[in-house]
Amino acid sequence: MLQFQSKVAQSKDLIRRLCKLIRHKLHCDNEISKISEKITENIVNSEVFKNAKNIMIFYPLEEEINLLSLLENKDKNFYFPKCDGENILVCPDCGEFKQNKYKINEPTSKPIENLDILDIIFVPALCADMNFYRIGYGSGYYDRLLADSKIKAKKIIPIAQYLLCKELPLDDFDVKCDCIVCESGFIN
Repeated sequence: MLQFQSKVAQSKDLIRRLCKLIRHKLHCDNEISKISEKITENIVNSEVFKNAKNIMIFYPLEEEINLLSLLENKDKNFYFPKCDGENILVCPDCGEFKQNKYKINEPTSKPIENLDILDIIFVPALCADMNFYRIGYGSGYYDRLLADSKIKAKKIIPIAQYLLCKELPLDDFDVKCDCIVCESGFIN
C-alpha cells in the first residue's frame, strides 16, 4: 500500500535538507566551533545556568553545536540522553560513552527515574523558529521526552543564528521550548 506524507512532513523534510547544507557549510568553514564557543560562553554567563544544578546536554554529532565544555563546571550535575526503543532515557554523566545505532555517543550509566530534578534541558535542533519550536532529525525522540508532564526544566535550543527562521511548519506532537541561545545571546 502506498503511503503519502502530509504537506507538513514534506516541507519539514525539505527544511531538514536545507539546514543540513547550511550546517555543513558552517562546519567546512570552521565556523561551527566558533559559534559553539560563543553559545557556550553565553550559557555560562546566563542567570538560568548559574542558578541550575541538574543539566541535560547532548553529545554532539560532528556538525552540531558542541556544549561539552560546559562539563568543566564541576558544581553542576550533567545528564545525557540515551535512546531506548522510541524514547529517550536520561542518564548521569559517568565519563564513559558508547555509540548507538545512530552513531551518537551515549552514557553507559543507568537512567534516572526522577525527571523533575532537571533544571535545564538543552535540545538539539537542525533549525528553530522565533516561536521556540524546532525541527530535529524527524524521529520524535525529544518531542516525546519533552511532552512528559514530570519535566519542569527550562527547555533551551542552542543553535547558530544562520539556522533561525520566523516560523516553522508544525505537527500536533511538536513541543514548544522556552528559549533559544545563539551566538548573539538568549532569545526569550
